[in-house]
Amino acid sequence: MKFTVQLSLVIGFLWFGSLVFISLTFSPGPDRGPSQLPDLRKISENLNRVGYQTEELKRYTKELRDILELQLKRDDSPDNRMLLERLEEQEVEHRAVRNAQCGQPTSEYEHIRKKIDNGVTELWYYISAQIDRNMKDLPQEKRKEFEKILENAGHQKRSILTDVYNLSRHDNYDAWREQESEDLKALVKRRLNYLQNPKDCSKAKKIVCNLNKGCGYGCQVHHVAYCMIVAYATERTLILESKGWRYSRGGWETVFQPLSTTCDTRSGEETIRWTDPQKQSFQEAQVVEMPIIDGLHPRPRFLPLAIPEDLSERLIRIHGDPFVWWMGQIMTFIMRPQAELETELESAKKKLGFQSPIVGVHVRRTDKVGTEAAFHAIGEYMVHVEEYYQKLMRRQEVPVKRVYLATDDDNLLPQAKQQYPDYVFISDNDISKSASVGSRYSEHALRGVITDIHFLSRCNYLVCTFSSQVCRVGYELMQELHIDASSYFHSLDDIYYYGGQNGHNQIALYPHAAQGNNEISFQPGDLIGVAGNHWDGYSKGTNRKLGTQSGLYPSYKVENKVEIAKMPTYREADSYDAKT
Repeated sequence: MKFTVQLSLVIGFLWFGSLVFISLTFSPGPDRGPSQLPDLRKISENLNRVGYQTEELKRYTKELRDILELQLKRDDSPDNRMLLERLEEQEVEHRAVRNAQCGQPTSEYEHIRKKIDNGVTELWYYISAQIDRNMKDLPQEKRKEFEKILENAGHQKRSILTDVYNLSRHDNYDAWREQESEDLKALVKRRLNYLQNPKDCSKAKKIVCNLNKGCGYGCQVHHVAYCMIVAYATERTLILESKGWRYSRGGWETVFQPLSTTCDTRSGEETIRWTDPQKQSFQEAQVVEMPIIDGLHPRPRFLPLAIPEDLSERLIRIHGDPFVWWMGQIMTFIMRPQAELETELESAKKKLGFQSPIVGVHVRRTDKVGTEAAFHAIGEYMVHVEEYYQKLMRRQEVPVKRVYLATDDDNLLPQAKQQYPDYVFISDNDISKSASVGSRYSEHALRGVITDIHFLSRCNYLVCTFSSQVCRVGYELMQELHIDASSYFHSLDDIYYYGGQNGHNQIALYPHAAQGNNEISFQPGDLIGVAGNHWDGYSKGTNRKLGTQSGLYPSYKVENKVEIAKMPTYREADSYDAKT
């Protein structure tokens, strides 16, 4: 206890000193004239020194927090609790001062900004669903009145969302958001390159993953991504076995770059099947073979939907769905196209006339309908396409409303063009034909689905069904191209999920008393296991505190719980580029 108190006093002193230093160094003095402007080189040196000191203080604080939390488990005394609370208060104060000095938004500011956007959207879902439901039995004249109310309410909703959008463009934080986004992406890319290219493959610890999971393309790509996450979390190089792939006998590298340039063999002294990563047998084995995600037991915390702990604070601040961002980085790394494929994609872009603004619409039919998903007419998609363009036209001129149509139904393109002559539909019907059940497992079909996903990810907005893995892959890849594209979609069925994921949880923000047998109750702080959003103002889920009974609840009364897991921090990767 004495050691803990001493350490807390030392850190408190260092922290206070750094704040004083920042204030004196960067606060403008009174009536400073041109001749008294500070030397830019000195400011740069001070900034670098403060940055280093800040990172050191954050590291010391984390170590102190770990000590205090361990001490609390042994001795849950008021003194220990008071120290931990004091540490948390100091962290909040220091973060706020640091952000103010460096032109950064606070986490609270970014959170509230995104929460307003989501709240307005959920309110619209509720109002429009209620009016639609209640006006069905009304006389024609009355229905027209309510349709006019909905139309006017839609205009107001778009105005509010446009104001929220403009707020983020005029709060002077845009430069920071862009730089922070690029820094995080570069950091993850550097770590993955370091992990996948060990100096000595014969000594490297490895994860072996077989590509030939018995499912379609989107599912198989997600299987590789899951293996990459496990490799990252256990600090092992991923070896992908893909020869004889059902889409291309030559394997993964027929279309994508190899995952490693230095290590592509599974050879090692000892090979074991998956077991608990904490066990000595796992840690000592050089090679570990992976099952599919559904057969993984025990299930570690680092599986989807978790993000790395050391990146979590930064990701939560900059992105509306941190796990989707994390998946976007993993997907971008594993799906780097070979030069030939890259040339094909660039040629297809010119041939199709693909350009922004454009909305991606993915319509999955054939074997999905009636088994994994319901049938949705093209009109159900186009409602949300038009809504996107209505919002966009409040911010800029839109001379052409383009739609990139990806589908396995080759009859849909002419139908869409006939029904919606005000839109320009861009699509390759040869891809639609190759995606039919009888011909989809071929290299021609493989290049077709890769092309569709590529262009869907480069659209400004997506309208699809998240029950389809193809659309979810496109949405994940989209994150690499934007600072925060978490809200750039509308799904006609499921919320975003990762097949085989650990539980998707939400945290209750406001109390809710069930208003019928089909609803659940909860109090602020309760953990809600979410099953889905009905896109009518209500979601469905289970209050994990009260039991297993599921029911409806207002979507705005909860927010997603970001799952955080300890993973390697890869300090050696910081200088990886310089060494190679």
